[in-house]
Amino acid sequence: MKLVIKETLRLHPPVALIPRQANKRCKVSGYDVPSGARVLVNAWAIGRDPRHWGTSADCFEPERFQGSSIDFKGSDFEFIPFGAGKRMCPGILFGTAAIEIALSQLLYYFNWNSQMGKTHQSLT
Repeated sequence: MKLVIKETLRLHPPVALIPRQANKRCKVSGYDVPSGARVLVNAWAIGRDPRHWGTSADCFEPERFQGSSIDFKGSDFEFIPFGAGKRMCPGILFGTAAIEIALSQLLYYFNWNSQMGKTHQSLT
């Protein structure tokens, strides 16, 4: 279930553009960014960058996180659905809990089939 949550947050971050302010002059991808400039980090584009996620960056593949140490807690900059650093979203725990509840509700009401074609009845 954690793999599905990570993949969902990669493809659909809670906020697509994360506002930041440069605290010192720097150069990013050949552009000069002056001190105090307001910049928008595009978390949506980072989650779909083929340099980090391969040619299937737009596909829903939770298996890509299996055995991977990449997490959304802000230390892996190729995966920042809640931002990073000390200005990280304070609603990270609420957001992950809401996704877990929604996913568990979907799984509970899904009609599962066995390999032999027999359906399993709910125990309610």
